[in-house]
Amino acid sequence: MIGKIISETNGILSYFLIAILIVGGVYFTFRTKFVQIRLLGQQFKAVKEKPADKKGVSSFQALMVSTASRVGTGNIVGVSTALCLGGFGSVFWMWVIAVIGAASAFVESTLAQIYKKKGAGESYGGPAYYIETALKKRGLAVAFSVLLIITYGVGFNMLASFNLQSTFQTYSFYNSDTKAWLPWVIGLITAVFVCFCLFGGGKRIISATTFIVPFMGLAYILVALVITLMNAAELPRVFKEIFTNAFDLKAIFGGFSGSCIMYGIKRGLFSNEAGVGSAPNASASADVSHPVKQGLVQVLSVFIDTVLICTATAFMCMVSDVTPTKDLSGAPYVQEALKESLGLIGPVFITVAMVLFAFTTLLGNLFYVDKAYFHIFGKIPSKVFKTVSNIAACVVIFLGAGLEAALLWDIADITMGAMTLINMPVILILGKYAFAALKDYSHKVKEGKEPRFFAKDIGITDKLDYWE
Repeated sequence: MIGKIISETNGILSYFLIAILIVGGVYFTFRTKFVQIRLLGQQFKAVKEKPADKKGVSSFQALMVSTASRVGTGNIVGVSTALCLGGFGSVFWMWVIAVIGAASAFVESTLAQIYKKKGAGESYGGPAYYIETALKKRGLAVAFSVLLIITYGVGFNMLASFNLQSTFQTYSFYNSDTKAWLPWVIGLITAVFVCFCLFGGGKRIISATTFIVPFMGLAYILVALVITLMNAAELPRVFKEIFTNAFDLKAIFGGFSGSCIMYGIKRGLFSNEAGVGSAPNASASADVSHPVKQGLVQVLSVFIDTVLICTATAFMCMVSDVTPTKDLSGAPYVQEALKESLGLIGPVFITVAMVLFAFTTLLGNLFYVDKAYFHIFGKIPSKVFKTVSNIAACVVIFLGAGLEAALLWDIADITMGAMTLINMPVILILGKYAFAALKDYSHKVKEGKEPRFFAKDIGITDKLDYWE
């Protein structure tokens, strides 16, 4: 009964979500004169900027934090789910939401930079802060922080836990006799490891995973590229199926809630999070001379996530002879595709990648949760509160491993959608400041000057911690 209510709620919310994402993304694209494409060269230039303070966070470091939060199970399981349930046309709509969503990512990250706060030798911020400072809506800012806690601490972490354990489904020990209890065992082990790290005992584990994951991400892209090239003869068929399926109007409108458009946009959004309001929390930490620079860097992050990594997953699966089905939805489809090309080492490679990606995602999501608690309380919560919240977070991770995939996707979509339905209208209202900042940046670049930003130059009268 509860599952049905959640599913129906997600179905209704999805229509509003798609409408505001497309309308907002298209609006930002035209208002910024296609900034995501027009200033591609400036995006790469901005990444290389060094912070004025040697202890400050560079644009590149902020890019890695936001990309790390984006790149993970969504790039593997999210793409696989879209292909299995929405069809090959989902890939096209992922590309669409990435291109127009990049403009939304530019605006929200530029605003996060403008309204960032000064902490103990560092800066911080995000949607909750530009809502509170620019709109003077403390209640709405707190509501956003609460939704962020629910989304990342509950929805996304339950799903990440499920995705982690689902990678073991392809092995013989995961069978009809063990599938009733094995997910719970894997969930318990995962929760124990996360709990160990949260309570300060897992510094070596965290250090090891954060060191290994970038290399695993690179290895994943290379493997996908090699497999795609090995099956290059299949690419014409793949492209034909993508575009044919993407514009099959009869199939789309015959069941829109399960169409390639719906799955492409929702799974693309789950992967790149453009417009959701999560990446701006990382963007605000960067030490740059102009807010637009970090906005441009976040455009690049969206492209890396969706256009590069999600496409790599999709092509790696589609060039294989493995037919996507509902039963293979998730990690099993990717594993079967790799097994066909690489033999038994393929599924093992995906399992290792998923375990590492999921583990760092779980910890990274809880980092966002901590920042949201700080905003709500205005200070670091007490040790008692922290202990209780950490234990609750680990219980959620344990529960996520054993629940149904459809239910977990619905919960994640609803909580993420609720965040988006607050953040997108807000950045539509405040977007004028991002547009003015872009104009200021472009004017100074055109004059050959190093862009330096002052809030008064674009008419901002709010008292800010920076840019005075």
